[in-house]
Amino acid sequence: MTATIVIRGGGDLASGVALRLHRVGLQVIIIELPQPLAVRRTVSFAEAVYEGRITVEDVTARLVSADQYQVAMEAGEIPVVIDPDANILKNPLLISPHSVIVVDGRMLKRTPDPLPLKPLMHIGLGPGFIAGEDCDAVIETQRGHTMGRVIWEGSTHVDSSKPEGDPRRVLRAPRDGVLKSDAKIGDHFELGQPVATINGDIIAAPFAGVLRGLLRPGLSAAKGLKIGDLDARDDPNLCELVSDKALAIGGAVLEALLVRPEVKEILWE
Repeated sequence: MTATIVIRGGGDLASGVALRLHRVGLQVIIIELPQPLAVRRTVSFAEAVYEGRITVEDVTARLVSADQYQVAMEAGEIPVVIDPDANILKNPLLISPHSVIVVDGRMLKRTPDPLPLKPLMHIGLGPGFIAGEDCDAVIETQRGHTMGRVIWEGSTHVDSSKPEGDPRRVLRAPRDGVLKSDAKIGDHFELGQPVATINGDIIAAPFAGVLRGLLRPGLSAAKGLKIGDLDARDDPNLCELVSDKALAIGGAVLEALLVRPEVKEILWE
C-alpha cells in the first residue's frame, strides 16, 4: 500500500513542501480553504482554488473533488481539494489510516485541533506544534541556524510576531475591508507609490522594489492582515521561484519521512 501525503494548506511554505515531495515521486494531496489567503500567489498551489489550475516551477496543481484526486495524480499533477476540516481523512474509501501521512502547513501558530484519525505520521510546520504530544515531528520554520531542523521532541522557537528581514517589506491591511488593486506580482514600485486600497485607505510602497506577493484582489482582509510583500532586490524573476526557506522546509519533511522505517518502506511502493 503506497503512502498518501495530505498537506493541509497550499501557501508558499506548504507549496515548497508539496513541490519537493512531488518531484521525488511521492503521492501528494493539498487540502485548502474555500477562500485561501495566500500572498505569494505565483508560488502557491492554493491559487488552484480560484484558477482551477496553477503551475509552479513546471509542476501543475489542479482543483478536484475529493473522489477525483487519483485522476489528477495519474496525470502527473498535484490535486487540490477544498476541505478545511480534513474530512477526506474520515473517508475509508479514499484514505487509509495505515498509509496516510499528514503535513500541517497552515502556519496557524497555535495548538492544532485533533485530527479525525491517527495517521501513520503527523508532521507540523512551525510554532504551535509539540512533537510527541500533538504530532510526531515538527519542523523549525524560523530563519537562522535551526531553520529546517526536524524536532522529534518538544517545539520550535516561539513565534516572534515579527517579519523576517526588513519589517517594512510586509504590507498590512490598515483596516477591515475589501482589497482593491490593479497591481501585478512582479511589478516595480517606487517609494510612496500606491499598491492597493482597502475601503479607500491607500497602502503605499515603503521603499522601491518589486511586488513579491499580493493577496488576491476582491478578498476581505481584517485589520493587520498581511496583504502584500515588497522585495528590495527588485528582481521580478524571483517572484516565480519557490523560496530557499520553502525548499529547506520541504527537505526537512522528506528527512522526517525517511527516518521512520515503517514510513520509508511504503513511500514508493
